[in-house]
Amino acid sequence: MSKQRSGRSASRRDSSAPAAGLPVNKNDEVMLDIIGMTHEGEGVGRVEGFTLFVQGALPGEKVRAKVLKTKKQYGYAKLLELVQASGDRIAPPCPIYDQCGGCQLQHMDYTAQLAWKRQLVVDNLQRIGKLQVAGVPGRGADKLESALADTAGGSGSRGDAGIKLAEAAGNGSNAANSLAGSDGIIVRPTLGMDEPWRYRNKAQVPIGVTEGGLVGGFYARGSHRIVDMETCLIQHEDNDAVVAAVKGIGRELGITAYDEETGRGLLRHVVVKKAFRTGEMMLVLVTNGRDIPHLDAWIGSIREALPQVESICQNVNTQRTNVIFGSETRVLWGRDVIYDYIGDVQFAISPRSFYQVNPAQTEVLYGKTVEYAGLTGNETVIDAYCGIGTISLFLAQHAAKVYGVEIVPEAIEDARANAKLNNMNNVVFEVGASEDVIPAWKEQGITPDVIVVDPPRKGCDPRLLDTILAMQPERVVYVSCNPSTLARDLRVLEDGGYRTVEVTPVDMFPHTVHVESVAVLVKSGTVG
Repeated sequence: MSKQRSGRSASRRDSSAPAAGLPVNKNDEVMLDIIGMTHEGEGVGRVEGFTLFVQGALPGEKVRAKVLKTKKQYGYAKLLELVQASGDRIAPPCPIYDQCGGCQLQHMDYTAQLAWKRQLVVDNLQRIGKLQVAGVPGRGADKLESALADTAGGSGSRGDAGIKLAEAAGNGSNAANSLAGSDGIIVRPTLGMDEPWRYRNKAQVPIGVTEGGLVGGFYARGSHRIVDMETCLIQHEDNDAVVAAVKGIGRELGITAYDEETGRGLLRHVVVKKAFRTGEMMLVLVTNGRDIPHLDAWIGSIREALPQVESICQNVNTQRTNVIFGSETRVLWGRDVIYDYIGDVQFAISPRSFYQVNPAQTEVLYGKTVEYAGLTGNETVIDAYCGIGTISLFLAQHAAKVYGVEIVPEAIEDARANAKLNNMNNVVFEVGASEDVIPAWKEQGITPDVIVVDPPRKGCDPRLLDTILAMQPERVVYVSCNPSTLARDLRVLEDGGYRTVEVTPVDMFPHTVHVESVAVLVKSGTVG
């Protein structure tokens, strides 16, 4: 029998040396101290210097785990037993939480989630941006830093864990750092929700089939196997009701579900949009083909069962793709849009238009954006990546002139319509890439006092950052959905003569690993 080695249980199958010189093999059972958590919500532990990622483990816990997979410098393990649980651990209220991939943090106390998300931002600012954070003297959690550094070495060794490692964060329970008496970026506490449940206004439910007929829910973790779902605790209750009714009606009418493997079957997704302020609802049936059997009966049954639905639309997607929407959308019954408000601004929501899924926190996020912009009513503002104009119209209430730019033509059409809907005449929207349109505006004599950016997860295009530095606005406000690309881009702007004053994380998606944040930068040498 082999002797138990440091960090490992005695349950090794044999005493042979680990493959490729690793301290663990597949199927080994190990004892781990969890020293941190990745941006995907996996616990980070070490065995004799080798890093293992453990789904469901929280920082500060001691666990027994089974090694599932090893690579050269890191591996994955399954949680078998909680030897010592974290004080932040709670029982997840969702009955299918362990199967569904929609949430990742329901087993973590909400206060701890907020602290961890702040720490995620702090660690990325330090690790990727090489930026000094007020109240944080060093580089953060030394053990976690060492574990992640070890996994990142060697050309090509990071593989599919590259982003995971770059964004990994330390123990959320240690996130509260004193801001007093230190220079550096102030990272505020994460702005969370008083009621962090039932916050989503949009459901996008994939449809499949079993022996019992249509099923719809979420994909199981790491797969495209559909977990049937009757209720989702982060969805508005009305969304659940619409999805359940559509599945039931579909079963009665013999509607077939799309099969990814064969490319056959009709119904691919059910998309439901709920306007929280007005109560209006839209249903979109995403189909693999234009013809819908029993269409009149389908619409009649939906209207009878769901009187709250104001719009029933069809989107046709015949492509063999994971992308939800196709290019053709038509109205089957009712209006082509529903209406909702963010603050005092009204928006028309179409089947394919982007609209923030958490309206309560969107108002918080945009309010912080306006605060950081420091508007007095006399400023000229450029909103890069303006989408359908949500941030632009918020800013326009407090600025002299706002210019929005977006590369998606349909989004700009929606933005112009929303400006007209709100009688806002001090907003101009243009289609194109920000890095092309903004320099053209400069040639026309448009000089912004503030530039606001709200890029996708990949962050700002490098040419846009160059454009910002060339335009030299007094302030830059960066709205981010990805702490790692935020940190990378802030570093570029700082090297170009700006100073990051403050960052506020905002919890737009409670019980998931996603975190949004807003940062404000001023020209170096000026007071923030």
